[in-house]
Amino acid sequence: MEACINRERALRALREYNQEPFHWQHALTVEGVMRWYAQDLGYGEDADFWATVGLLHDIDFEKWPEEHCKKAPELLEKEGCGPAFIHAVCSHAYGLCSDVAPEHEMEKVLFAIDELTGLIGAAARMRPSKSCCDMEVASLKKKFKDKKFAAGCSRDVIRQGAEQLGWELDVLMEKTILAMRSCEASIEEAMAALSKN
Repeated sequence: MEACINRERALRALREYNQEPFHWQHALTVEGVMRWYAQDLGYGEDADFWATVGLLHDIDFEKWPEEHCKKAPELLEKEGCGPAFIHAVCSHAYGLCSDVAPEHEMEKVLFAIDELTGLIGAAARMRPSKSCCDMEVASLKKKFKDKKFAAGCSRDVIRQGAEQLGWELDVLMEKTILAMRSCEASIEEAMAALSKN
């Protein structure tokens, strides 16, 4: 994997183009989940790259929703990101607003977990604990089947993501819940720090 920009610069870029705390939360969640998956799937030496792609995958979404993944290459080049980084970011919206297909396993993971982290986050907020630390796959599957719940999270994309990885949907859900548990506390800290700046 090519070298990627450091986290401090990536966070600065995130803040420059995103003012909504909801978008920071999503970016930080996908960052943490991607770092977990890099370790879990044996790409530990590339964990920073996976995580930073996760952090900046929606860099253009808030300001240019109609140009999502079209504006991103320009913004990312300006930040010093290379072709592999830009390809990975643009591939996460394949078939939605991008014609860049996920090729590397990392890109397939990003495609699969982008919508799923939103669904898990919404389900966690409904729990008494407000956390995914006590969430089980069975309760998530109930929410998944309820099309009215978190209707903005595409079930088709999540299913397609699992298929691209060659995984059962349950496996994708279980791994992603574990990944979100691993970074829940650090996201709270990072959100507090971003809110102060």
